[in-house]
Amino acid sequence: MGLVVQKYGGSSVADAEGIKRVAKRIVEAKKNGHQVVVVVSAMGDTTDELIDLAEQVSPMPAGREFDMLLTAGERISMALLAMAIKNLGHEAQSFTGSQAGVITDSVHNKARIIDVTPGRIRTALDEGNIAIVAGFQGVSQDKKDITTLGRGGSDTTAVALAAALHAEVCEIYTDVDGVFTADPRVVKKARKIDWISSEDMLELAASGSKVLLHRCVEYARRYDIPIHVRSSFSGLPGTWVSNEKPESQGDQQVEHAIISGVAHDVSEAKITVVGVPDKPGEAAVIFRAIADAEINIDMIVQNVSAASTGLTDISFTLPKTEGRKAIDALERAKGGIGFESLRYDDQIGKISLVGAGMKTNPGVTASFFQALSDAGVNIELISTSEIRISVVTRQDDVPGAVRAVHSAFGLDSDSDEAVVYGGTGR
Repeated sequence: MGLVVQKYGGSSVADAEGIKRVAKRIVEAKKNGHQVVVVVSAMGDTTDELIDLAEQVSPMPAGREFDMLLTAGERISMALLAMAIKNLGHEAQSFTGSQAGVITDSVHNKARIIDVTPGRIRTALDEGNIAIVAGFQGVSQDKKDITTLGRGGSDTTAVALAAALHAEVCEIYTDVDGVFTADPRVVKKARKIDWISSEDMLELAASGSKVLLHRCVEYARRYDIPIHVRSSFSGLPGTWVSNEKPESQGDQQVEHAIISGVAHDVSEAKITVVGVPDKPGEAAVIFRAIADAEINIDMIVQNVSAASTGLTDISFTLPKTEGRKAIDALERAKGGIGFESLRYDDQIGKISLVGAGMKTNPGVTASFFQALSDAGVNIELISTSEIRISVVTRQDDVPGAVRAVHSAFGLDSDSDEAVVYGGTGR
């Protein structure tokens, strides 16, 4: 039996009963002969409560102190879980991100992992202990300050540790039974996927599927770490995410399903830069201003310029949380761009159809847009890749659009409805 990394989300350790239930599952893995490393999130809504508290004290808290505050949630979880495991007669040691050797860059609130040096974790395992690590956090390489990895960063912590420790598998425990063909909170007949390629999962995660963080899947694909997404509330097998199909999932040569799933995202906003001079370099200036503000953008559309004015409009989507910062950055750059005005819209939603099989199957695009048309959904932006089609529409239209597309591609389950055990899906 090899080394296993298990990650438990906030809904799994939301209260004392949840922590004791998780402790029993961890001990069971230890009894089965595995070395076990556990990565744990903050209890329930602790992180949100700490953010609210910080905002009451300061409208713009300093990044360093904000990170110091937010990491308290995971430290509480790891200590309580270690106590629960010891109460079951097994030795456990808890470690903060910095103690576990998670080294990051210096960007507070959304740091990226540079390296993992798990010397203390390895020592704990060699001594026969269960190692418990606080997720979502690390220590900056230069200043040795505490940093956080951004929301959902515990997934990335788990995969990074699995890679550094050469684990057999990284098990991500959440409040649903695996990865589904759509969010079971929106599509009651969503079907659980037994295996999905890292490529397809990466597109689903980037398109709004919340069961796995995009950075986590990217890390796992790079280091070839298989992920098993499971529920901590049931003993059912979950979804395997890997570069190659496991032998347990059948013939390796079987072609991809045409469609893996439908994802949606209502956390984005749209900015339209109106009246941009249609000449070389203008788009570069716009997106340089956005890049300098450290804002990630998603979809981009430029209209055909009006012949009479020589002006065009450029629209792009970005996280709602970055909207104010983006508007301010563009206003500062207005003199160098010469646009007429800015429009901001945060009542949009994105629907994405994902599947590696679509690149060799004609008619997928037509069926997708026909389903949206039949559902009365108006499309504002379109973006495509080899294995994904995404559209932006009104936020209120998203649930109906997701259900219509899901049914149109035959993804509805004939069996019992998908079970959501609690929490928000993380």
